[in-house]
Amino acid sequence: MPQEAQSLAVKRAQVEFHNFASLGEPERALRVYAEENVRRGAVIRNHLAFLGEMTPYLEIGANAGHSSYMLSNEFGADGFASDISADSLRHGVALMDKWGLQKAPVRVTADALHLPFADSSLRCVMAFQMLSQFMNIESIFIEVKRVLAPGGVFLFAEEPLRRKLSLRLYRCPYWDTMKPWERKLYEWGLLGYLVRDVIGAAQEEGFGIRQNHSMELHHWHQLIARHFPEHEFELFVPERGWGERIVKNMARKVDKHGSDWVPARLLGGTLAAACKKPGTPVPVDPDAPFESRLQCPDCGGKFRLDTDHALRCMNCDYVAPMEGGVYNLLRSADKKELYPGDREDVIDFSLPSHAKQLGENWYELEGVYGNKYRWIGARATATLTNLRQTPQRLRIRGHAHAGLFATGTPPQISVTVNGTPLRTWTLERTGLFILEADVPDAPKYDLEINASPTWEAPPDDRIFTVNLSMIRLDPRD
Repeated sequence: MPQEAQSLAVKRAQVEFHNFASLGEPERALRVYAEENVRRGAVIRNHLAFLGEMTPYLEIGANAGHSSYMLSNEFGADGFASDISADSLRHGVALMDKWGLQKAPVRVTADALHLPFADSSLRCVMAFQMLSQFMNIESIFIEVKRVLAPGGVFLFAEEPLRRKLSLRLYRCPYWDTMKPWERKLYEWGLLGYLVRDVIGAAQEEGFGIRQNHSMELHHWHQLIARHFPEHEFELFVPERGWGERIVKNMARKVDKHGSDWVPARLLGGTLAAACKKPGTPVPVDPDAPFESRLQCPDCGGKFRLDTDHALRCMNCDYVAPMEGGVYNLLRSADKKELYPGDREDVIDFSLPSHAKQLGENWYELEGVYGNKYRWIGARATATLTNLRQTPQRLRIRGHAHAGLFATGTPPQISVTVNGTPLRTWTLERTGLFILEADVPDAPKYDLEINASPTWEAPPDDRIFTVNLSMIRLDPRD
């Protein structure tokens, strides 16, 4: 049986993570997006002759849509930005103001495994740093081929190559939460020889996003050739510090063509590829209304655009209103699970209604966009209601400040459910954390969250431990 490409639990984690990360720290996010667009723009220019006409394009896994805005404004193409997170796409409107942009893509919430686009309706599909979030990557290739017109091109980039030279001891976080010794090894180019998968993967994995870092260069080549006989490659092999630079140079000398093929096998890195769908190109009207390229995610029927800007299926009762500039075109069953709205089994601090489920000892709401949070002291309480008839799992998202580690005492968080201790966690690093544990069957859960050690930030007279941004129940899938 083929491996499941992406579970519903991972899709929930994707929605949550992208909302949290898209513009939760606006200045940092805008800087990162600008840097990514410089890299991605260079990849597109390197393959422009192969790409040909890009209108209409689709970017899958677009996050806030920053690269789609680049395609529309810098490259003059028209098309769609899609992501499973409606909130991240919604936050992307800030990019137009900050960057002074004139054109915007059509923003569509979509599952890359079930794209709400008609067969052969697009000239170009792009994906950056998103294929590795699926356990069965080939399923994405098949879906992309379906929506591409004959002669259309699938361009993807920033996909990790599994390196052979690594002990794979543990998952390492990004630079800002590395320990001092990890930063030193990183600067020397030695950290990659120790860690499992990709440096930085720990953050997404900690969120519950399962990543596929099993693909070596020859695996990618076989997959691409199976679906797209005509293609171009581009390899980006790391050379951080002397530890990787020496090996990369030696591997190039061993390679019979003097290329980066052998270095990529040894040191990994990332892959970019432009892949052309077989067949004689057929005309795709660039001026056709955008809804003509879409199809109902439930029944595959055509959409009409009503005067209220809602998309309505002409074959079933599926309706997608425009919400904050975004059309949510997930299948109805997935939409119900991933966008439950105001529910008593979720305390999302980004929603105004969250406060009614909080108990004692929560500080005032802080944060921006999708990153709303409340500080707690040594103890806080909350209540969740079980709305399902299935076994439940408690999930708590928070952030550990450096002040929590200042005393030298290992920070701990313990949770009691309905008066019974559930679990105690020890935090190893500053930054984002996710706590998960199965809870016993019950109609209602009274939670007590205890954290230590406490710390202070004079002249503020409050007692701090951690801040929390979401508490929820999920099925144990």
